Amino acid sequence: MFETLKSGGVLMIPIIACGIFAVYIIVERLYYFSKTGKRDKDLISKVSEDLAKADYNAAEADCISAGTPLSDVARRVVRGRRLEEADLKEVVQVEMDQALTKYEHFLAALGTIANIATMLGLLGTVTGNIRAFGVLGGGGTMGDPTALANAIAEALVTTVGGLTVSIPSLVFHNVFNNMVKHRINQMEDFTTKIMLTVKGKDC
Repeated sequence: MFETLKSGGVLMIPIIACGIFAVYIIVERLYYFSKTGKRDKDLISKVSEDLAKADYNAAEADCISAGTPLSDVARRVVRGRRLEEADLKEVVQVEMDQALTKYEHFLAALGTIANIATMLGLLGTVTGNIRAFGVLGGGGTMGDPTALANAIAEALVTTVGGLTVSIPSLVFHNVFNNMVKHRINQMEDFTTKIMLTVKGKDC
C-alpha cells in the first residue's frame, strides 16, 4: 500500500492530508448531530410538558441542561416571553442565526476539501502524463520502460487518490447540509409552538 501511494508522487501528500482532515470532520459531525438529535428529542418532550403547566423556570432549566442550539433558541423564547411579539421574534432570529453557524461548523471546509482533492488528482494526472510523454519523446521507440511506468503510475494513483477523498467528502457534505435544513425546520416549528404558548395563543 505504501509503495502504491509513494508512486503517486509528491501530490499524494496534500491528498492524504485532505483525506485525514475529511475523516475527522465527518466523524465529528456525525457524532455532533447524533448527540444533539437525542438531546433535542428529550428537550422537546420536557419543555412541552413544562409549558403545559406554565412552569417557565423548569423549561429554562431543561434548556440549560440540554445544551444544544435548539435549547438555546427555546430558552431565549421562554426568557423573552414578556417582550412584545415583534421584539421577541427579532431576538429569536438572532439566536437562530447563531445556531445555524453551530450546525454548519466545518461544512464549508468539507466542501472545499471535496473540490481541492479533485483538482489535486487532476493535477497529478496532468503531470504524470507530461512525464510519460517526456519519456516517450526522450529517444528510442518506447523510451525507458521503468520511467514510463512510474509516470503512468503517478497519473493513475493521484487520480484515484483524489477521487477517493473527493467523493465521500462531497456525499457527506450534502448529507450534512440536509441535516442542517432538517434541524432548522425543526427549530422553527418548535420555536413557533413555544412562542404561541407563552403568548397565550392556540398552537
